[in-house]
Amino acid sequence: MKNLYVGLGLSLLLVACDKNEVGDISLGAFTTQDIKLNTLIDPIVTGVTCHVASIEADLSLSDPSDSSIACRQTGEITAGMIKAIDKSKSGEVVFKKSKSIFFKSMKIRRVFDAQSQTLMYVSYSTKETSGSFKHSLSTVPLWGTAAYDKSKNFEL
Repeated sequence: MKNLYVGLGLSLLLVACDKNEVGDISLGAFTTQDIKLNTLIDPIVTGVTCHVASIEADLSLSDPSDSSIACRQTGEITAGMIKAIDKSKSGEVVFKKSKSIFFKSMKIRRVFDAQSQTLMYVSYSTKETSGSFKHSLSTVPLWGTAAYDKSKNFEL
């Protein structure tokens, strides 16, 4: 029986460990929910780092859908990187995390706005909550980077 408890404890410890987690803020002594802060580096545009804040409930089968995202240039962004990304209107998923055993997940999608030469990162829940799909947006302009194309001027 003791081995079962030790095994269960180690399993929970491993599940709780997230290599991308940089912060864990308790919401108080009388709740099992915490704000988890994660850092994510874009796998193709490696000069962009996103920080995501989301609520996680330790003893729940489903985490709340609310999250926020902030992305910034933290390194070099090259024309080759921009050439390699999906430039469709729907962009591409760069990160996905399960938020429930009931098929709910949080995704971060990168979309390129060619007209303003800006990378847009959208964090969203894949399941409707209270009549709404929760989402958050952050942008990273290419202005001042090696990827910025000076020959493309745009008008609003």
